[in-house]
Amino acid sequence: GLILQVGKWVLQTACDQAQAWRTEGMPPIQMSVNLSGQQITRGDLLKIITDTLAESGLDARNLELEVTEGFIMQQPDEAIGLLNSLREKGVSIAIDDFGTGYSSLSYLKQLPIHKLKIDRSFVCDIPADPDDMAITSAIVALGHRLHMSIVAEGVETEEQLAFLISEGCEEAQGHLFSQPLSAQDIRPLLQRGYYTVPLLASITKV
Repeated sequence: GLILQVGKWVLQTACDQAQAWRTEGMPPIQMSVNLSGQQITRGDLLKIITDTLAESGLDARNLELEVTEGFIMQQPDEAIGLLNSLREKGVSIAIDDFGTGYSSLSYLKQLPIHKLKIDRSFVCDIPADPDDMAITSAIVALGHRLHMSIVAEGVETEEQLAFLISEGCEEAQGHLFSQPLSAQDIRPLLQRGYYTVPLLASITKV
């Protein structure tokens, strides 16, 4: 029963930290925050996000909210209304763990989504599993046709990264780039601009 309180704390802490880095002169980044289903159905999410952005001073364009595909498909009509309201405020929306929640394509085209995140279960066996490569390629193509950018989760090898780049995947995350870091430890990477690699099709490094 604590998820609403925890979720609100995570959102506030993330926005405060992103704005603190901007105040210190760090390059602008987009802070991604995972939402639970209960935050959407039981919490006053729109007001909480509006208040959090105002209190932190963070520009709404620097906040991205991640919602799992499975939850959106359970309550698509409610999700469409709320996500549209958030998008109107300038907040970006990403579908997390895409490919695991049996999406309805008729709903997917209605959702105000900026980004699809390919679930790590499809990435971990690349390039050994041709089926996972085919699924990943299809998700990238689908997302691009719907004018969405693509993030691959769980990237751990150079071979996986090379395949994703060849397919046109814009961003990636995983232990190939970095282990989880504290706010203090990540500062040198931000200062060096290590979180992007322009020569590798702007694949995100952190």
